[in-house]
Formats: sequence, structure tokens, C-alpha cells
Amino acid sequence: IAHGLARAGALIGILGRRRDRAEQVAAEIIAAGGDAMALPADVLLRSELEQARAAALARWGRIDMLVNAAGGNIPAATLAPGANFFDLPETALREVFDLNLIGTLLPCQVFGSTLAEREQGSIINISSMAATRVITRVIGYSAAKSAVENLTRCLAVELARRYGSGLRVNALAPGFFVGDQNRRLLLNEDGSLTERGQLIIDHTPAGRFGEPDELVSTAIWLCGPGARFVTGIVVPVDGGFGAFSGV
Repeated sequence: IAHGLARAGALIGILGRRRDRAEQVAAEIIAAGGDAMALPADVLLRSELEQARAAALARWGRIDMLVNAAGGNIPAATLAPGANFFDLPETALREVFDLNLIGTLLPCQVFGSTLAEREQGSIINISSMAATRVITRVIGYSAAKSAVENLTRCLAVELARRYGSGLRVNALAPGFFVGDQNRRLLLNEDGSLTERGQLIIDHTPAGRFGEPDELVSTAIWLCGPGARFVTGIVVPVDGGFGAFSGV
């Protein structure tokens, strides 16, 4: 998404806990002719978010959009085959809720306040198919992403009523994409599908996992003037997974 927005002309701040990774992505964007900077910060620490905001404003003078892509699940909050829901550790569930919900809410407050000063801008939160469809084993993650979707709608209404239609909040809900966090659940070491991976493909009418670039056009649309009357929605990019009953 960062690369795609950069190709569309946006100036990109890469915010994340891993400074080396943020600097790597920023360097890649610059090498491709764009403008970017690393903004190392933890989305759960308001002080670090405020420092990142100050750095972005010092360099570019304004902030037009925010994409909240921090999130994910952790093994301790995932039900292993045959495990019991009642045995899920509270600390793990709290960690998942903090990362996905609070890690979206705090950036919305810190960066959203800057958008509100100009009464224009676009916030995109990242949801999941797990927010609206029951997907086994990821109870905490599903509940947290459901909360992100509700937060998206609440903020869309609140900000539009207070600041007008120029300030918008929407969410993007990816279907199944292979990433570092879910690779072992979906693929075997030889690249073949696991049993769970095959089950997902069987329930995805497009018959495959998504490719990262397939999220870009939706993000560009939601950030751009073509969506200036669009707020409070969740856009699925899921190969038909959400539409299919499995029958």
C-alpha cells in the first residue's frame, strides 16, 4: 500500500516499531522516484506517535491521509487444534486487542487531530474477513477486528458531523493473503497448501490467495478525490470469500 500510494504521488511516512524495516521501505520508495521517510514508533505509545507526527509535519507541512495497517494475531491467542476456548490466556487476548484496536484508535487520535485542523483528509483502517465471518481458532483477533470496523463507522459519523464531508474514515478488509504471521497456517514448508489453507481456497470463489498489489487500487481510491462522498464503509478485497456460503 505504501509503494502504491507513492506511485500515485503521495509523500509517504513509514511508521512502525522496526526502524530498519521502515528505513528499508522508505529507501525503496525513494529509489523508485518517490519521497518517503521512516517514522519509527510504537502504535501503542502516544508519545512516540506524537514524535512521528511532528517529524512528518516538519518535513512536509501537512498530513492528508492515515493508513492504520498495524495489527495481527499472536500464537498464544490462537486456539490450537483440539484446544478449549476457556483455556485461552487473558494476557494474550489483551495483547491482541491492544494491537488491533488500541493500535488503530491512538493513531486516529494523534494523526486524525491534524487532519481535523484542516477539515479534510482520509483515514483507512485495516479490518479482516474475520470481523464479519466466523473463522475458527482466531477468536480474539476476530473480536478485535470487529471492534475496528465499529470504530471506523463511529469515527466516520462523528468526524463528518463535526468537521464536514472533507474528513472521511473507511476500512479495507483483505481476504486471505499470505504473510509472515499466517504462512505456517496456510502453507507447508514445500509451498503446498495445509489443510486449513486448502479449506480457505475451497471457500474463495477466485480460487487463490490475494496478492499484495491487489490492495493498492482500493487504498488509492479511498484516499483520493474519487471517494470524497464515501465514508463509514468497509471494502472487502477477498476474491469473493465474504459472498460465498460454501455450498
